[in-house]
Amino acid sequence: MSERRLFGTFGVRRVANEVLTPEFASLLAVSYGSLVGGTIAVGGDTRTSTPMIKHAIIAGLLSSGCEVVDLGILPTPTVQYAVRNYYDGGIIITASHNPPKYNGIKFVDELGIGIDREMDLAVEELYFNENPKRVTWDNIKLLYQEDKIIDEYINEVMKRVDLDAIKEAKLKVIIDCGSGAGCFTAPYLFEKLGCEVISLNAQPDGSFPGRNPEPIEANLQDLITMVKELGADVGIAHDGDADRTIFIDEEGHFIPGDKTFALVEKQMLKDDNGGLIVTTVATSTAIYDIAKEYNGKVIATAVGDLLVARKLHDENGLFGGEENGGLIFPDFVYGRDAALSASKVLEIMAKEKKSLSKLIEELPNYFNEKMKIECPDDMKEKVIKKISEEVSTLGFRVDTTDGVKIFKEEGWVIIRPSGTEPIFRCFAESKSKESAEKMVKWGISLIEKCNG
Repeated sequence: MSERRLFGTFGVRRVANEVLTPEFASLLAVSYGSLVGGTIAVGGDTRTSTPMIKHAIIAGLLSSGCEVVDLGILPTPTVQYAVRNYYDGGIIITASHNPPKYNGIKFVDELGIGIDREMDLAVEELYFNENPKRVTWDNIKLLYQEDKIIDEYINEVMKRVDLDAIKEAKLKVIIDCGSGAGCFTAPYLFEKLGCEVISLNAQPDGSFPGRNPEPIEANLQDLITMVKELGADVGIAHDGDADRTIFIDEEGHFIPGDKTFALVEKQMLKDDNGGLIVTTVATSTAIYDIAKEYNGKVIATAVGDLLVARKLHDENGLFGGEENGGLIFPDFVYGRDAALSASKVLEIMAKEKKSLSKLIEELPNYFNEKMKIECPDDMKEKVIKKISEEVSTLGFRVDTTDGVKIFKEEGWVIIRPSGTEPIFRCFAESKSKESAEKMVKWGISLIEKCNG
């Protein structure tokens, strides 16, 4: 099978104006436009390089004969919602949780799902051969601006939760937008849901002055402090393009994304009397425990929200997601959706009349640890092969759906190369924190040994 030369897990992500130049972006866009045609929506996050790259993409699409709709600066799931309902395809300019110097280009199909591997390769073929379709001057289509889609998206989120229950609960919410695309949706949505809203990092700024856009515990200390000091019911944090949500409970505890996944999964299965859940091989065993208890079935894919979304579509799944706070509601958006994820958790708190800490306490309890280590992209395949050989001699059960997942008596470890950065990620899960820490360090030591 041919290897992709530009595309990672979902789209292309590079340092802006080094590899990801206007010329690079325009040629990729005309290559995509040549294959798709029709009307293409374009939108992006708040990064400083987004306007530069967006204009280059629009030029490339027009050059290929596409009609283009500029949606402006807005969350990734809002673009996916718009494409699914109105357009023939879409391009999203975002580097999600990466540091400010990065940007990226995500291509989606008419369903708003990230394009598949075959389409990635077809776009790359045109890109590298520099042979995309160019229309004559009299066949260049029009460029439109659309600034109403955010309001529609917010209203559609509100239709999918019990508005009266949330309003009655009068929840005090602190939202940390991280100066990302969530600035344009989250504070307004939670106000409309009847919450008392306190905003943090709610000014759009592509240099991300308040915190790094990745919503990990180390980056959310200001939010944690505010939740405790102001007596909030919940703290909510988004990543740079507002497709992921992380929660802080009323006691200031950071809630790992897989616990949020399990909480929402439990409610969805109860409401629907069961259903199909799709997740990745890196997600907690708790997802399987809850499915078993509430008449659900779980399918596991390789890591990547577009793979989960594609499987949800193909199998008519009820709900899906990843362990990083990215939850997918397939009746709404075929991709991770921070706004609906947050609204669903508020709904559960309101209807159950329980604090977030109590709701989390009622879930199956596992401990997760994550680490990462640098590894050049051109070494990743060699390292994975060596790790597979190493663990096969140790007699452990192994799953190679994505990287290497090793099942030990005390839990599991997954080692996989990042599709967006020159690093390996290592996740471990066990019934005790000490055991999870020990296993994740063992996983990192395997990478170091095989990368020596």
